[in-house]
Amino acid sequence: MLRICAAFVLMLAAWPAVAGPQGSVRVVDGDTLKVGGVTVRLHGIDAPETDQFCGGDGAPPWACGSWVRNELRGWAEGRNVSCRTVDTDRYGRVVAKCYLDGQDIGQRLVRDGLAFAYRRYSLDYDLDEKGAAVNGRGLHGTGIQSPAAFRRAARTAQGAANLDHAPDGCVIKGNISSDGQRIYHMPGQAWYGRTRISPAKGERWFCSESQARNAGWRRAAR
Repeated sequence: MLRICAAFVLMLAAWPAVAGPQGSVRVVDGDTLKVGGVTVRLHGIDAPETDQFCGGDGAPPWACGSWVRNELRGWAEGRNVSCRTVDTDRYGRVVAKCYLDGQDIGQRLVRDGLAFAYRRYSLDYDLDEKGAAVNGRGLHGTGIQSPAAFRRAARTAQGAANLDHAPDGCVIKGNISSDGQRIYHMPGQAWYGRTRISPAKGERWFCSESQARNAGWRRAAR
């Protein structure tokens, strides 16, 4: 009986490595992989969107989303992984934990400061994120808006982008100059009153300075 129980425990321990997609990896973004041709959303983590910019507090905007994707590509692209399926999301993607050389890819991303613990769905990586934040690893050493906050701001901006008048609470003017520079103007700045917003030209309203910087705009000099 003990031998049967021991064998069953060993079988369960081995099961996570074969319960989901397996094969060569192609990195889609910081938390999405193609594993053996199957799209996999890594469970319990949230990485910056590919088009997300970080910065703020005196730091210039920089493309943190594409940086995280490229970092992950550097050590995972083309290698063989095994995944344990946890769920399927509303987009039909497999949600899974994936392992490279026995290491949890999601945990490594959070521990290195390249992604956040997605506490809405799991607390598995809560302590890993706290350790990265305390030690200023990766994104935690720079100005960073969480991916969830970035998505919320993008939805607000999407609604504001098609307006030629300021929506409630969104009074920052995102102007595009004749030479293509993206400059935002704050109320009280010298050119604020003269600046007109033309959504047809790609100009837009912003609800906060961090939102404007993350979208790639810089503050007007005066």
